Amino acid sequence: MTDLAGLARITSTDQALVTAARLSATFAAGASARDVDRALPHEQIRALKDSGLLALTVPVEYGGPDVPTLVLAEVFRLLAHGDPSLSQIPHSHFTFLEALRLQGTEAQQAFFYRLVLDGALFANAQSERGPHPIDVDATTLLPSDDGYVLSGRKFYSTGALFADWLIIRASLSDGSGTVPTAATPKAIAFVPRDAAGLTILDDWDGMGQRTTASGTVTLDSVGVPAEHVVPFTPIFQQPTLYGARAQLLHAAIDVGIGTAALDEGVRQAAKARPHFEAGVSDAADDPTLVQVAGELTVAVRGAQALLAEAARQVDTARADLTADSAAAASIAVAVAKVSAVRTSLEASTTLFELGGTRSASATGNLARYWRDARTHTLHDATRWKLHHVGRYTLSGTNPPRHGQL
Repeated sequence: MTDLAGLARITSTDQALVTAARLSATFAAGASARDVDRALPHEQIRALKDSGLLALTVPVEYGGPDVPTLVLAEVFRLLAHGDPSLSQIPHSHFTFLEALRLQGTEAQQAFFYRLVLDGALFANAQSERGPHPIDVDATTLLPSDDGYVLSGRKFYSTGALFADWLIIRASLSDGSGTVPTAATPKAIAFVPRDAAGLTILDDWDGMGQRTTASGTVTLDSVGVPAEHVVPFTPIFQQPTLYGARAQLLHAAIDVGIGTAALDEGVRQAAKARPHFEAGVSDAADDPTLVQVAGELTVAVRGAQALLAEAARQVDTARADLTADSAAAASIAVAVAKVSAVRTSLEASTTLFELGGTRSASATGNLARYWRDARTHTLHDATRWKLHHVGRYTLSGTNPPRHGQL
């Protein structure tokens, strides 16, 4: 568990943003080397825990600052600007804190919020490999005399190696041996990382986001007290911002990759040679390169603006939550996510055009921007977001309620 020595407490939005900017610069300094060597960022995660940022959404009544979603999104963008892998590690921490807020009992909230205020990091174990669809959890929670027994296997468990507690999504089993389906009720189990029967494998081998430690978690009859289990399915049986908030933070990571890639492109352009036909001495004065930089700046700033607008929509809906306000927020986030995905990929490719041939040198490791963008943007297909945005635009059809909208 986390050592409280040196732990900061965030008490204002300004403090949160200043802290995130400071960590972003620190994380950026070694991001390339960590990517090359796949050196897991234990020291950096220690700094993140100590910073107080992990408690940003703890409600005021439990001692936290409960910052606006707009601030949380910018914190994630800043962290991703420094190191996209590091910014993805706390994503599920905040996502499942929202599940706790929506479905946890008062006793559960008091217990787990206190852990977070004391610097604990939660990580997810929710996604599974097929052959079943992604909305089916083969992992099960079976009632027992002492609570539940948790069994199964999870993949893409981002940040699990660094976590104090894992939050595992599972189907509730009645013990009959019936194979879980998408309709089977689900719950989330809060499990300490040293629990008997829980194993975390460092087997993530993605081409990008290489230091997220998104490996496999195996659960061999792990005992879970009833007070550590929170219903999950009921979240989506009423208007909710759960999916919108989760997707907004993913969008913020992509926008952060875009802003970082643009900055890198500017640095590379300063070292590039101009095309001989331009008749100028500096690449920055080449009119064709000026056009490229202008187009990319418009795309990146547009993605930033859409991210901020979506965050404001989420905050507005949170203040007056109805089916229509939740739908409007989900659509705004979907629009921002599509823009963020496109922009991160465009920026991480265009930086090479700004830098010229020398920027393709393996020693510069500039391909990591594209590898990170391409890997992270595979989360949650944007083609389905466009589908729901289009239906909402043409017929006013509200999007479905699930964790990807």
